[in-house]
Amino acid sequence: MVWGFLCALLSAVAYGVASVMQAVAAKAAPDAGHARVDPRLLLRVLRQWRYVVGLALDAVGFVAQIAALHVLPLFLVQATQAASLAVTAVAVRVFGVRLGAREWTAVVVVCAGLALLGSSAESEGSSAVGLGFRIALAGAAVVLGVAGLLIGRAGDRVRTAGLGLIAGLCFGLVAVAGRVIPSLAPLDLLRDPALYVVAVAGGLAMLFFATALQRGSVTTATAMMVLGETVLPSLIGVLMLGDRTRPGFAVVALAGFVLAVTAALALARFGEPAPSAAVAPPADGEESPEVKASDGSSRDARR
Repeated sequence: MVWGFLCALLSAVAYGVASVMQAVAAKAAPDAGHARVDPRLLLRVLRQWRYVVGLALDAVGFVAQIAALHVLPLFLVQATQAASLAVTAVAVRVFGVRLGAREWTAVVVVCAGLALLGSSAESEGSSAVGLGFRIALAGAAVVLGVAGLLIGRAGDRVRTAGLGLIAGLCFGLVAVAGRVIPSLAPLDLLRDPALYVVAVAGGLAMLFFATALQRGSVTTATAMMVLGETVLPSLIGVLMLGDRTRPGFAVVALAGFVLAVTAALALARFGEPAPSAAVAPPADGEESPEVKASDGSSRDARR
């Protein structure tokens, strides 16, 4: 179980650092000039080295996440993924962004929440589910894809929050599908419908979240994405996949989950990259805009 928790933490670190690079790349990508979801956006951001490096880190995070999902409950792994926002907040410190007492407190609370979750969770194996469950996952991917395309036609406020939520639900679907894959042997993977759910849901999540990053408030999109990828998948794990806590630790697990996710939401503003427009040079004795800016980035479409 310890190595599984370390894998979950590794995935959070990889995703958090990737986010710093991907949100900046999404904001800098040329805008096609229309409000709808545009699959060509992925082609535009892929021309930027920051996004490509972010994808490589996402791949590392994904492998570590799948490894963790095979030995830990979904509620622990997904709360750890939300905690990647704490990694993002610390990572942007490298770029000169100053974290205040509130932000450092949120980082500490995230760590405390994960510690509570880690102490309360029981080791899990890959739950055996039938073909019907896998077909339901495929159907959910189709429904989320259609919902994302429809929300992409909505007004700015609804579109940003909606696409962030849909992207989070797609990330959560990736986690659920990854959890039910019983074997990572190549031949077994190719025969398992859950693998294709992972691929489709992951692609949709990347597209919808990149669109939200480019066209709206990344803080809003990130907060909604965190909710989408944590709450529902965790409930599915408990209600349908047999996830459980150690005897007598249910309240501790719930408290840890709430602390970790709430503190992660408090750090969502570090998904907001600084404006790329030129700014006037600082006056004598004034700090440069780069030092004063509160920028950073949010989870890209990671998985």
